[in-house]
Amino acid sequence: MDSYKQVKGKKRFTAKHYLAFILPSLIGILLFMTPLVINEEITIPVAFLAGILEEALIDVLPLWMTILLILSVIMTVIVVAIKPAFVKKSQMAQALFDVGWTWTIIRAVGVLFAVLTLMEWGPEFIWSEDTGGLLLFELIPILFSVFLFAGFFLPLLMNFGLMELVGSVLNRIMRPLFTLPGRSSIDCMASWMGDGTIGVLLTNKQYEDGYYTKREAAVIGTTFSVVSITFSIVILTYMSLEHLFLQYYGTIVLAGFVAAVICPRIPPLSRKADTYITEKKFDATEEKQSFIASFKSGLEQALTRATTNNGVAKNVSGGLKNVLDMWLGVIPVVMALGTIALVVAEYTPIFQWLGAPFIPLLQLMQVPEATEAAQTMVIGFADMFLPAIIGSGIESEMTRFIIACVSVTQLIYMSEIGGLLLASKLPVKFFDLVIIFIERTLITLPVVVLMAHLIF
Repeated sequence: MDSYKQVKGKKRFTAKHYLAFILPSLIGILLFMTPLVINEEITIPVAFLAGILEEALIDVLPLWMTILLILSVIMTVIVVAIKPAFVKKSQMAQALFDVGWTWTIIRAVGVLFAVLTLMEWGPEFIWSEDTGGLLLFELIPILFSVFLFAGFFLPLLMNFGLMELVGSVLNRIMRPLFTLPGRSSIDCMASWMGDGTIGVLLTNKQYEDGYYTKREAAVIGTTFSVVSITFSIVILTYMSLEHLFLQYYGTIVLAGFVAAVICPRIPPLSRKADTYITEKKFDATEEKQSFIASFKSGLEQALTRATTNNGVAKNVSGGLKNVLDMWLGVIPVVMALGTIALVVAEYTPIFQWLGAPFIPLLQLMQVPEATEAAQTMVIGFADMFLPAIIGSGIESEMTRFIIACVSVTQLIYMSEIGGLLLASKLPVKFFDLVIIFIERTLITLPVVVLMAHLIF
């Protein structure tokens, strides 16, 4: 392959360069975004492949994942406590295991719950089929399968120029719609294709480098770190709504768009200072380009990206890291926080109390089983999967659809995005996150309910 300097210098691309961009990107679009009709139900190829694997391994996956998580926690404790030399030489090992003591403890709690549930040891309220058993035997096999295929194939969408092209084309519309610089579209694309945490990390880095003001950084981190396609598929599958994929994702996009237009224009985000953390400031000339110029610029960036330092080994390694990061980083956190939340939901009235204000609102909107659905409106602040876990037993398909959509558009989850935002240098506080979570819920809920009434 041509080096970056050679390709950039000539600005002349051959058929080989176009194929390097087009073929992987088309395969990625096929796997992640192309509807597939199987047994009269609509799904996408990644979810279909995950379903086949899950069905084949369902009897052994709880044991396999428990063993894998035990080994990962042992490794995490060793790395965090001792910081062995070999870890410093491996970026992958650092990313997977050097997570600090807070996340190490949360991972350890998740593994403890997994072992107790698998062996049916200890108090029954931990391992019953309504708490730990629900997670270990039903949700985690889905997570295992979807994370495997989605994580491994993500480089096809992210590493071969598709994001560069789309990001460049979107530059001209970001400022008038969302009060943001055009390059923020890349952060959104990274979250959508990969993971919300990727979007936060990108935003934090560009904020530190002087590309975003405090207000812009806060808006992007809390508004555009969207739930990835991967997690959306998991929630949809768990709610037994795979046949409504197109309607589901269309509703998410619409509700998310409305929230992204409104939230930056109201407190607390609108009150953040439009000042930079550094003296370096972003030159927004790219936002003044015409559509044709934006497309040409994006295509050149895409072709360069597709043919620069993009070998098979690197992409396989990147896909493997994605998979391991989700298996070892996400699943134990879901097991820990999910079990605690389910125990609280099943054995205490706390979430019923917190969700009570939503009952009359849901009843006014004519949502079936409003009382049962109300508690799912607030529990998502802890973790994105919890509304689906608690709401999966609701009989009304329409109500499950509403819960699935709202849970994905709330965005502020303390188990992932919220914790990462607080740990970063982005100018948001815990109270800001609480207010933004409530705002996003109240903004997206009417949009989702309206769409649900049209669909059902």
